[in-house]
Amino acid sequence: MSQGSNFVDYVRICCRSGAGGAGSAHLHRDKKTAKGGPDGGDGGRGGHVIVKGNSQLWTLLHLKYRKHVIAENGESGGSALKTGAQGKDEILEVPLGTVIKDAETDEVLLEITQDGETKIITPGGRGGQGNWHFKSPTNQTPRFAQSGEVGKEEWKVLELKLLADVGLVGFPNAGKSTLLSVVSAAKPEIADYPFTTMVPNLGVVAYRGNRSFVMADIPGIIEGAAEGKGLGIRFLRHIERNSVLLFMVPADSKDIKKEYEILLNEIKQFNPELLDKPRVLAITKADMLDEELIAEMEKELPKGIPHQFISSVAQKGIVELKDLLWKAIND
Repeated sequence: MSQGSNFVDYVRICCRSGAGGAGSAHLHRDKKTAKGGPDGGDGGRGGHVIVKGNSQLWTLLHLKYRKHVIAENGESGGSALKTGAQGKDEILEVPLGTVIKDAETDEVLLEITQDGETKIITPGGRGGQGNWHFKSPTNQTPRFAQSGEVGKEEWKVLELKLLADVGLVGFPNAGKSTLLSVVSAAKPEIADYPFTTMVPNLGVVAYRGNRSFVMADIPGIIEGAAEGKGLGIRFLRHIERNSVLLFMVPADSKDIKKEYEILLNEIKQFNPELLDKPRVLAITKADMLDEELIAEMEKELPKGIPHQFISSVAQKGIVELKDLLWKAIND
């Protein structure tokens, strides 16, 4: 199975929580008591459907074929005020950056960003109250109790948005995968044709002083990605969780500034709030350029964005680029 088929960032699941157990309508009876009062216990709560963050997971693959998740029902109450057992919860472990939506309305309900964080997505039904709750001066021996609350059946969408400090943004063949392979231990597939990256790749980039940051190589944007062309919005959404956007344009591009503006416009079309994120520009494949040519090209670069000429293959400008990114992450 290739890495592409292993990367699943969207699943739709039917979640059914457990029904609450019925309360008991028992009346106390023993050898010494012929007509005791009510002592029926409460029913147990039905099981919840819960999501839990797991930093060891990076895909929703393990949930891809799990279309129905059913939590246990609560047990009925018993005599002598015994409460019924709670239904067993169903816990779905998910990668950090998972967003849970209502499948009908597409409304975002919650997101998981911390390891070990748990949130209920479909609550179990409450247990019914036993008859002792209903005792009153006018009704000393109530012979009724509450039935438990029914469980809920809801369709949920789980959508993964990668959590990374730096998201690489560029057209296909801008050198994103090559940069990631050079600065981290990630081993993305690299070839000399567009759309090599069919899935996002994550790499941890070592920085000075034993510090590090996470970089995500996201599949190349083409004009019209916001309308779903090419690999489209499915991968643009991963950029939403990045702290800094690293725009990458090759040095042999006909017009670096124009290419940068097209990339910027695609992101703006998708989600204008992304323009608030810090941006850094890397001009890639710059190993053939001399200082004079770089000085000339710099005059044509977009204003107001820190830039660095780099060559991943020749390891040129990589340290300086890391410095720029670290500063942008921590500003």
